[in-house]
Amino acid sequence: MKAIKKIILFSSVFIVPCHSFAWGVLGHRIVGQIAESYLTAKAKMQVQKILGTETIAMASNWADFIKSDSAYDYIYSWHFINLDSGLTAAQVKSFLQKDTATDVYTKTNFLVKELKNKQLSMEKKRMYLKLLIHFVGDIHLRLHVGRKDDLGGNRIKVLWFSTPTNLHAVWDEQLINFQQLGYTEYTNAINHTTTKQRLSWQKQPISEWINESYQIAQTFYSEVKQPDQKLGYRYNYDHIETLNDRLVKAGVRLAGLLNELFK
Repeated sequence: MKAIKKIILFSSVFIVPCHSFAWGVLGHRIVGQIAESYLTAKAKMQVQKILGTETIAMASNWADFIKSDSAYDYIYSWHFINLDSGLTAAQVKSFLQKDTATDVYTKTNFLVKELKNKQLSMEKKRMYLKLLIHFVGDIHLRLHVGRKDDLGGNRIKVLWFSTPTNLHAVWDEQLINFQQLGYTEYTNAINHTTTKQRLSWQKQPISEWINESYQIAQTFYSEVKQPDQKLGYRYNYDHIETLNDRLVKAGVRLAGLLNELFK
C-alpha cells in the first residue's frame, strides 16, 4: 500500500481532478472486480447463472442507477445508516443488535437471508444479488456509515481544491476520481492480499464492517475544523491508504459472502 501511495501522490502533482466518474461508479466497480478475483469456482458459476453476461463489476452500480425510477424510491434508505456521534465500538455493536430500522445494515442482512432461499424466483435473485453487491461497497466507506445530524457528511461544507462541495461528496467521488485510474487499473494496483488477511477479514460479521467504517468516519469529521475548509493534495496523501484499504476489504468480504451463499 505504501508504494501505491507514493505512486499516486507523485502522479497527482501533474494532473487535475476529473469529476466525470463517481465512487458510485468507479469505486463499486473496483470492489466488484476485486470480489470476482476471489470467488470459488462454484460461486462464480452461480453468480454467472444469475447475472448472465454481466460481471459483478458492471452489476455493482445498478442500485444507484435505479434511483432515476420512482418505482424504486423505497430502496433509498437501504444505502446508508446514520448513527449518533461519539459512540464506542461496544455502543455501535449494542445499537446494531437492536436495530430494526430500514438501513444498510438491516437490509444487507435481509438480502443475505433471502438469497439463501432456494425457492426465490430468478428475477428476485438477480435484483437482490445486485443490491447486495452494491451495499457491501456502501458499508465500507463513502460516509454511508455517518452521523445523523449532518446526514453522513452532506451538511459539512468544504472545498475540494477550489471547488465547493461537502465531506460526503469528497469520499463519494472527488478523492477516488483524483487518482485518474480506470477500475481495472485501480484494481490491479491495490489488489494484493494474503490468504491470512482474506480469511481474517471474511470471518468478521457485517456488524464489524459497520463499526470499522463508523470509527474511521469519526477521524474524517474531526479533521474538518471550519466551514469551507480546503482539502487537496495533503488530504489525498493522508487518506489514500485508507481509501485503498476499504476498497480491498470490501471486495474480499463481498467474495467471502458470495462464496458462503453459493457454496
